[in-house]
Amino acid sequence: MIVIMKPKATPEHTAGVIAEVERCGFASHPIYGEHLTVVAVVGGHPGDLIGHFESLPGVDRVVLIDQSYKLVARAGRPSLGFTVGDDLTIGGGAPLTVIAGPCSVESEGQVMACARIAAECGATMLRGGAFKPRTSPYSFQGLGEEGLKLMAAARAETGLQVVSEVTDPRLCEVAARYVDMIQIGARNMQNFALLSEAGATGLPVMLKRGLAASIDDWLNAAEYVASTGNERVLLCERGIRTYETATRNTLDIACVPVLRKLTHLPICLDPSHAAGVREYIPPLMMACAAVGADAIMIEIHPEPGLALSDGAQSLDFPLFQNVMRQLRAVPRYDYAEAAANGAPRGS
Repeated sequence: MIVIMKPKATPEHTAGVIAEVERCGFASHPIYGEHLTVVAVVGGHPGDLIGHFESLPGVDRVVLIDQSYKLVARAGRPSLGFTVGDDLTIGGGAPLTVIAGPCSVESEGQVMACARIAAECGATMLRGGAFKPRTSPYSFQGLGEEGLKLMAAARAETGLQVVSEVTDPRLCEVAARYVDMIQIGARNMQNFALLSEAGATGLPVMLKRGLAASIDDWLNAAEYVASTGNERVLLCERGIRTYETATRNTLDIACVPVLRKLTHLPICLDPSHAAGVREYIPPLMMACAAVGADAIMIEIHPEPGLALSDGAQSLDFPLFQNVMRQLRAVPRYDYAEAAANGAPRGS
């Protein structure tokens, strides 16, 4: 069950709800969002006291949640966006966010070139891996903290917000010194210690879907982040493993309308890792925008043939410039408008 506070509820109102929840013998998990404060009520049978909690000062309504993920469930809430860095909003009706950059940070020249072309073409976030979990232990593993420093320098020059992957709970504190958003990769989606440490930094967290994870698995992983008090989670679909071999993975574009029904969290699609083939990525980007994703993440490189990782799926700069021009013309599916016109709630 979650207790949804009124938009103008005071901190004293929220504190009163928390105290009453705990007086009744339940555990409380308050989430202080940018636009909405909710108190999750866990344990026992709180549904028996819905009327009681709804009568408390500052409470808007109480929603009983059947899913195991309480904090990230939609539960009648609108799709919420959040701020990254100083002024970038992802989700909640904000313009489409494009996140572009190299798979791995390789050198100052490489990352600066990617940042400049990304900013020039209208992207608002820079991606780049400093810690790389590779299938083979002999593959390039990233530059570590030095790579993060190069990302921060690129942000200082271009104004792009920075996202980079963290692979170990011990690295979260280090990454938080340099990045604006922490990425949890597909292989670590159910690394629960890492999820909790990433959430505890207070930074937004991009949570990639595991290679064989169901949507239910994915949302329960997001719940680990939210349970730290950090609800700024961006769900990223990057393709799942199926029997198909023509592409690296299968992009589950249907996850977007499904997630709109189940959660209020914003949604990102990563066609680069799904396709694994450069020529397939531009049309997939158009589809990602059309289905109503809040963000798209793609890989670019000044010389893909020389990339130390994922060169086959990285766009060169001329192709990136062209596809960004096309992307501006794609109308995004408006879920809020559809709901206002009678579509089922959540779609």
